[in-house]
Amino acid sequence: VQLVESGGGLVQTGGSLRLSCAASVRTFSAYAMGWLRQAPGKEREFVASITWTGGSTFYADFVEGRFTISRDNAKNTVYLQINNLKPEDAAVYYCATGIGDTAEDYDPWGPGTQVTVSS
Repeated sequence: VQLVESGGGLVQTGGSLRLSCAASVRTFSAYAMGWLRQAPGKEREFVASITWTGGSTFYADFVEGRFTISRDNAKNTVYLQINNLKPEDAAVYYCATGIGDTAEDYDPWGPGTQVTVSS
């Protein structure tokens, strides 16, 4: 599985972004997918995950209803909609195959996309 994230950028506090992750795999619909993030000097942390059908989603507590994970199996793509961005959301965001609430639950990873939030 090869994963490539896109959609990151510089956004003002309170703004929104939609991250995308394109997967190069024939059986994308067989994989649960997740988003994780890593801020400078911090550990990589779980953000959200979605089951292979998209029927169930899971979020970290800090999301507080601001993030939405979704997937389009016909396009081999998983998305992360981020609303009401806060400065503490600034990080490199990664998508990965797997499910769970720790970084160790996911492999492989994409190269990441940078999200920067200005105050």
